[in-house]
Amino acid sequence: MILCIDIGNSNIKYAVFEGDELKVSFRIATDLKKTSDEYGAQLVSMLAFRGITAGEIEGGIVSSVVPSLDYTIEHMLFVYLSVKPLQIAPGLKTGLKMRAENPREVGADRVVNNVSALKKYGAERTMIIVDFGTATTFNVLKGGEFIGGVIAPGIKGSLDSLVSGTAKLPRVEIEAPPSVIATNTVTNMQAGIVFGFAGLVEYIVKKIKKELKEERVLTIATGGFSEVMAKETACIDVIDKMLTLDGLKYLYDMNRTGGQK
Repeated sequence: MILCIDIGNSNIKYAVFEGDELKVSFRIATDLKKTSDEYGAQLVSMLAFRGITAGEIEGGIVSSVVPSLDYTIEHMLFVYLSVKPLQIAPGLKTGLKMRAENPREVGADRVVNNVSALKKYGAERTMIIVDFGTATTFNVLKGGEFIGGVIAPGIKGSLDSLVSGTAKLPRVEIEAPPSVIATNTVTNMQAGIVFGFAGLVEYIVKKIKKELKEERVLTIATGGFSEVMAKETACIDVIDKMLTLDGLKYLYDMNRTGGQK
């Protein structure tokens, strides 16, 4: 079995694959204060709960946008699973062509999403990948190449900023209210966040299509709030919440001479 890990600013996502079959997936909160032992005990416990022992994990791969956790997670995997994981970093084979001014600046999660989309949906297609994570990112793929994109604020971070920067506004669930003309504080905030970000997504996708001079563009949504946002926009064609983890498994297979016990 292969363990794929996506370390994000808000969550760490795990997936265990047996061959090409997804056995389990789960997520935990990212915590910079946790030690490798704490992460290891938590991971082993969560695997055991799902009927998987540490000895069944044969290899691993990690994508991270939190450099301060890289050693912690790598050390944890070696101590608790006896695995030295592959890392999404310069030097790893990806097969991805990038038109970025400095490809090393492109986040590991964006690289993995691009590779995954090309593999799953076809390199010949023009695609926009919208990842609703801690940041809201837009990746544009054309001719099998990453040609650029957009980084916007994240939904949860924007809500947190609104709450922390005001004295009386409460923390609310991120879900669409019944009406954009809201009648209480909670639904006012929900309308602003959900419909506001829906407008952001619609406008940016529209602008990208205009610059591409193409209308037949596949728009893929991934990330924690992809389902919420897809309900409020007409521009999202596919919801793929496993895009990153599937991409990690594909990259592991491509580079599988490393990352073994």
